[in-house]
Amino acid sequence: MITREAISRAAARIASHVRRTPVMDVTVAGVALPVTLKLELLQHAGSFKSRGAFNNLLQAQVGKSGVATASGGNHGAAVAYASQQLGHRARIFVPEISSPAKVARIASYGAEIVQRGANYAEALTLCDAWIAETGATGVHAYDADATLEGQGTLGREIEAQAPGLDTLLVAVGGGGLIGGIAAWYQSNIKVVGVEPATCNALHAALAAGERVQVKPSGLATDSLGASMVGRLMFEIAKDHIAEVALVSDDDIRNAQRHLWREMQLVTEPGGATALAALLSGAYRPEKDERVGVVVCGANTSMDVFGQLFS
Repeated sequence: MITREAISRAAARIASHVRRTPVMDVTVAGVALPVTLKLELLQHAGSFKSRGAFNNLLQAQVGKSGVATASGGNHGAAVAYASQQLGHRARIFVPEISSPAKVARIASYGAEIVQRGANYAEALTLCDAWIAETGATGVHAYDADATLEGQGTLGREIEAQAPGLDTLLVAVGGGGLIGGIAAWYQSNIKVVGVEPATCNALHAALAAGERVQVKPSGLATDSLGASMVGRLMFEIAKDHIAEVALVSDDDIRNAQRHLWREMQLVTEPGGATALAALLSGAYRPEKDERVGVVVCGANTSMDVFGQLFS
């Protein structure tokens, strides 16, 4: 069970290793009250994943085989960064679909990269085999207590920075971030997941009443492309996630453009997905509803980002 007490302990554990990222109140057309953005794209290694990475590694006994993980990109960058900071070797397994920008960021932290497999699931299989063979310390991207507790510190931080929120919109891939946040809030506010319609693992699971396999595709696959949500987060989701909104790739592109034009923020597709639900009308707040949005990732290249405006 992921408890508020465990998340508070994680927050104390990782405090000197992560940034307390800012919040910003902005006006969104069609939304009566100001919307609070949590700018987690400013976190070390470009995403919220550094929270979970440090919370895992600060508790681990890492041997000579070092650290190993599988990732679509952001988690790998975070584990590589945390490993570098803590003096560990790191081997990161990424699928062939990972963006060059994310692979380059991983490499910049000195990690060894194994880029094989058609998707995250295949990269994870290769990583698990390496861990079994070498005894390396594994760090799961979204289905481990320490990962969810680390990501839950973001919810704890938002509550302190924006205590009046009624609703928080959070992008979903494997569910580590929203699972940790929902475990922190315990339904004290409405936590809403946002997924691309073509990467809808949580939406499909909640509809089926059990975790199910999906075939992720589309713009945000490299960060939100889990084929199945995590076991731990799904137990939390059944009790503490109010709903899941689905958005299109065009909605996500529009959110990326909006964040640049209005706030000069460069976001990757997954990082803009939660805001896409608000801008597109996939989630429509009530007139007196105070809404927060997690802007969770920045790892894209300027060449790719620039194509949004060409």
